[in-house]
Amino acid sequence: MFTVNASPPDMGNMRETFFANQLGYQHAITFPEKGDFLIDGNFLFETGGKNKTGKQTHHWPADKAFTAADGIEYGRGNRIPLWLFGFLY
Repeated sequence: MFTVNASPPDMGNMRETFFANQLGYQHAITFPEKGDFLIDGNFLFETGGKNKTGKQTHHWPADKAFTAADGIEYGRGNRIPLWLFGFLY
């Protein structure tokens, strides 16, 4: 993304591209109306920075709605550090 743009790429776009790249390898990804990604038709994910809340996924069952947050070292509850998804590929 840095090599094809004259200006720095949008951080939100980079987060979502990374997430989709890591999970799309072995999982079906769809794009729901609310939330960023629906994985295998079952798990709803919202991606964002360290201050991202689960507000966009509150309509989904709590045990199947997650936030993939950038800028955090460890997860808690339904918040998972975005960097951990790099181990899936």
